[in-house]
Amino acid sequence: MDSDEQIEVSTLEAYADTIVPGEKRFPDDHAIAGASPGPGAVVAGALELLHTEATGVTVGLPYLAESLNHHAKVYAKEHDLTLDASLPSFVALSFEDRTALVRSLTAPGHPEKDGWVSLALFCNMSFDSAAHKHTAEAIAEGHPGLLAMGYTAPDEDGLWRFPKFSYRRELARIHPDTTPSGSPA
Repeated sequence: MDSDEQIEVSTLEAYADTIVPGEKRFPDDHAIAGASPGPGAVVAGALELLHTEATGVTVGLPYLAESLNHHAKVYAKEHDLTLDASLPSFVALSFEDRTALVRSLTAPGHPEKDGWVSLALFCNMSFDSAAHKHTAEAIAEGHPGLLAMGYTAPDEDGLWRFPKFSYRRELARIHPDTTPSGSPA
């Protein structure tokens, strides 16, 4: 991975970690601030999801990383902060400063709000739904977000069944033409 790619990856990881924080992967992990116990968006696969073409953001990721670092430099100057020059500017910010900057970028009226909100939504999706994986595969791999939310594994045939009704009673009978997989006829 070349220098530009490393800057992009660590910057996007830091953004994802700002959205759904987690614990550091190793002691000198600069991208993940360690603001929360357990795995966050990065470990849940945020970059994998962001690099999935179906998101529509893949082509713009280098620009977003570059722009985020530019905003971080401006933020640091406005707040009289000295950044570690060996790190991308956004990565060099403290978690609190990253959060404040992201809050301003996603605020109503910010001219770039749509792009930053989209990026944040995909970071959330990587944790909340493992959108880049089949759900059964993600659960089998121990996806941290799905585990945190209590998703259960499917039955042996790969289907989920819920033997208890949420309202303690059956609300409707299964249509007689429903296939064994649960699909309507």
